[in-house]
Amino acid sequence: MLSPEGSPVTVGVVGAGRVGAVLAAGLAEAGYPISAVAGESAASRTRIETLLPGVHVDKPTAVAKACDLLLLTVPDDSLDNVVRMLTAAGALRTGQCVIHTSGRHGLAVLRPALAIGAHGIALHPAMTFTGTDIDLGRLPGCVYGVTCNPAERPFAEQLVEILGGCVAWLAEDEREIYHAALAHGANHLVTLVAQSLEVLKAAGSTDPAAMLRPLLTAALDNALVYGDAALTGPIVRGDLQTVRAHLRSLTVSSPNVLEAYVVLARATANRAVAAGRLEPRRAAALIESLNDARAQAWT
Repeated sequence: MLSPEGSPVTVGVVGAGRVGAVLAAGLAEAGYPISAVAGESAASRTRIETLLPGVHVDKPTAVAKACDLLLLTVPDDSLDNVVRMLTAAGALRTGQCVIHTSGRHGLAVLRPALAIGAHGIALHPAMTFTGTDIDLGRLPGCVYGVTCNPAERPFAEQLVEILGGCVAWLAEDEREIYHAALAHGANHLVTLVAQSLEVLKAAGSTDPAAMLRPLLTAALDNALVYGDAALTGPIVRGDLQTVRAHLRSLTVSSPNVLEAYVVLARATANRAVAAGRLEPRRAAALIESLNDARAQAWT
């Protein structure tokens, strides 16, 4: 792999979180040297020892100075401060490639680095990470949301290809809504599944994961292919009495899940109406019951 300047690269990583440690391990596995990594928490040190054994651990400024390609894999809200701090400390330089993995941010957050002549790329893997070697097997086929200037596009494509992924080009002003879509789908899916597991345990299931896995796998696959046409269940059928039974049971056994059920059921009913799969009259009765249950829960 060559830098945008056309020279071989060494890689440095600031932020050995779940994403940074895995991407660095993927690059190392592909034969690209990791010069140093910065990570202070106990979890980061464990990831470094597990995924990047033998890689030198140092302070962020030292890591930045020692590499040609700097991966900034820090939390979104810390990224701006990290870029400013590294630039002010003289740790970044002209011709260096500075890449961050934030979904929300684009190139604007890298302005201090770009101002001194560094190459900037926003490269966000559209995948959820565990921070273990399990993730390495998931990198092939991963889509990366990439924002960069035209001069850096070939290098960004090369980097993603090395990791086994593919590029989805994003304009600067598209990144926030792009990231909102991914967070809504992936993060809220985890909450939804965790709540379903909790309710099944309350119902006496000894292995709720085994019960849910085939159902949820099929539902996800169908939704990705067919969208709203994949909807099944009492909402799309307009089964008012069944929904009321759900609301009664959740109010008694799992009141902490009731709010999410009501919000998602209401959204499901509205989408089913828009798709022509639920009569507006039935939807209105469903939504009235959902609103009543929510109001009673909060009184």
